[in-house]
Formats: sequence, structure tokens, C-alpha cells
Amino acid sequence: MLEVNGWRRRRRDVPLTGYQALCRELASSGPGTFGELDSVGARSVLRRFSDAWFAAAKARKDGDVSARFPRRRRALMPVRWHHGTFTLDGRRVRVPTAQNSPPLWVRLAREVPYPVEQVRSVTLLCEGGRLFLDVTAEVPVATYPPGEGPDPARVAGVDLGIIHPYAVASRDGEGLLVSGRAIRAEHRMHLADTKTRRRSVSQRAPKPGQKGSRRWRKYRRRARLVEGRHKRRVRQAQHEAARQVVSWAVQQRVGVLHVGDPRSVLDTDAGRRHNLLLRQWQIGRLMQVLEDKGHPGRHHRPPRQRTRHLLHLPRLSTTGTETPRPDPDLPAL
Repeated sequence: MLEVNGWRRRRRDVPLTGYQALCRELASSGPGTFGELDSVGARSVLRRFSDAWFAAAKARKDGDVSARFPRRRRALMPVRWHHGTFTLDGRRVRVPTAQNSPPLWVRLAREVPYPVEQVRSVTLLCEGGRLFLDVTAEVPVATYPPGEGPDPARVAGVDLGIIHPYAVASRDGEGLLVSGRAIRAEHRMHLADTKTRRRSVSQRAPKPGQKGSRRWRKYRRRARLVEGRHKRRVRQAQHEAARQVVSWAVQQRVGVLHVGDPRSVLDTDAGRRHNLLLRQWQIGRLMQVLEDKGHPGRHHRPPRQRTRHLLHLPRLSTTGTETPRPDPDLPAL
């Protein structure tokens, strides 16, 4: 795909960027273009490439000169299959293959935590040198008896912190502080471990241009595994923290959460140590996780630049709710 666009650029032709044009090029290429996998997985890769290209084009049109088009060669790409193209059998998943190719079964470390009839798609991806299966399932939206569900008239404010991810306060005087000391300890231990590893192998590190020994490649593989494990731990802790906030809001019958956006403090130079904390402070990630937990079964809209935004809890109407600024409500299914 990248080679074809390179040839077209040298001929001064328009590159293939649209999803339909890429699919037509895939169909005209004949069988065997995507190896032993089927065309459904190939189209998922083309969809990612097309979305990344148009996202970069939009960012550059808006003035972001640092945005780059997806022209880097990658050895491994996530492959996605939708409902009806794969087979889920306990701790095994059958991935569709090309015609006249042997079946491909992927063994899982644990069973999928959703019923088979609720699974809508699976994505096979590689992270930190390990294979993972990302499962997308359809879950029922929470319902409440009359008079016990969240009230749209009850509003609570959410403050995003550097150490503690979420601090919530309502107008009734109730509050919740989600501790983030475990996340901070994970960052510190990972940083200390990384420094120790690099210091111990600095003498045998290959020079620029050298291939490196087998021992060095084993060290690099182990470093990627440790880095992936660290990212998964932090991501899981952020999801658990967001779940605590949403559960507390449901118990307090809070219908609307006002989430502050403190991204302006990232441009402040607060010294080397505090700059490291600000660099590790994933504000956008915390807001996205909280939005996903508060909107089960809803589509995600690209983030917009604004000072504050609303997060409506499940199955609530915004009629009669006062908002700090006229932002449109998030889309619903």
C-alpha cells in the first residue's frame, strides 16, 4: 500500500487514501496480497490507514504542522474481524483465513468475560512483544426503578489531580477522593527499574550502526515486555478509578458531572521533578476513560478544545439542566 502510493507520487498522481479506493485496489491485486488471512482483516488495516491519513490531513489544515501522514512501514498492524467472520469457542478463537489455507486457531490465556452472543468484534494486536485479543461486546444499559435513578437536577464537579486522579464534590456536601498513590508508586518503581537496567547494560550497548548481540536483543525484548506491563497496570488503575467515580455518582443520584480541564497548567515550567509529574499526568486519558464509563454504549466523538465539558450519566435527559456554556450533548445510540 505504501509502495503503491510512493509510485503514484513519483508519477504525480493522486495517492490512494479513501477507504473505497483502497478496497478496490485490494480487490484488483488478487488473492495472496494479505498472506494467508482473508480480505476482512485486510480491509480493517486499510480502514485504519485511511482514518489516520484523513486525521493528519485535518490536523494540518487546522494549523498543526507537527501532524504526519502514515507513511512509516510497520511490521505488525492490528487486525479486526466483525461479528459473523470469526468463531469463539471457550478459550479458543478461530480467525478467518484465505481460500485454500489451513484454519487458524488462537488460544487465549483466559475465557472471554462476555457471552458469545454479545461479542461484536475481535481485534488481534501486538503490544510489548505479546499478542492480545481486544474484544468488543454489546452490554445492556443500566436501568433504574422509578425514583431511584440519577436525577439530572443533581450536579457534581470533578477535579483532575496529578497524584489523585479524581476528586468529586456535590452540592449536598458529599465528596469522593480516589487515591492515586498506587499509580504514583508504579511510576516511581518503573522509573527506578528502567534506570538500573540501562546502567547495567550501558557498557555492552551496541554503537550506532551495529546490529547488536543476541544478549542485547534479549535485553531489548525484556525491556519492551516490562514497558508494556507498566502501561497496562496504569491503564487498568485509571479504569478502576473512573468506575469508582461513576458508581459514587449513581449512589448519590447525581445526573450531571462537570469535569474541569486543567490543560493550561502543562505549559508552566515548575522545575525538573514537577515537570516529570506533569509529563506523566494523562489528562486527556483520564477524561476519555471517565467519559467512556459514564456513556455505556455510546459513540466517541473526537475531543474539542474547551475549558469545561459535560458528562451525562447513563439513561438521563438534559432537559432543564443549566450548562456553563452552550456545548452540544454527546451523541447517543
